[in-house]
Amino acid sequence: MSKKKKVLILCTSNSCRSQMTEGLVNYELSDSWMAFSAGVEPSSVNPRAVKVMAEIGIDISGSRSKSVEEFLARDDLDLVITVCDHAKETCPVFLQPVEQVHMSFEDPAPYNDGPDEIALSKLREIRDKIRKELLPYLKNRR
Repeated sequence: MSKKKKVLILCTSNSCRSQMTEGLVNYELSDSWMAFSAGVEPSSVNPRAVKVMAEIGIDISGSRSKSVEEFLARDDLDLVITVCDHAKETCPVFLQPVEQVHMSFEDPAPYNDGPDEIALSKLREIRDKIRKELLPYLKNRR
């Protein structure tokens, strides 16, 4: 059995997109990848992100919003994926060289103050797009 590759999913606040991606990768690609997520300005995990992930059988309720600072000194990361433009633009320099890839997904934050049905619908759309675009990318990199 080959060693799992490690990927850090980076976003601005580590509340939605990066949390959902971490959950998807660790659930659907656990045979070959181990995912972590972090934010350049961490906040807290969005309860609606927890809800839409639970709808597909993935529990991220125990996750916490982490700072990218926790990962800068690691020397075991194989890949860093930024999932928002702000994180790409403000991504700090890692002490060990690590490949960085950018895959932008829409920010669900503007929908946070809206009614559940609109916000949840947008989060489902983003979750499904991550599943459709980012997971195959990682799968092909085994």
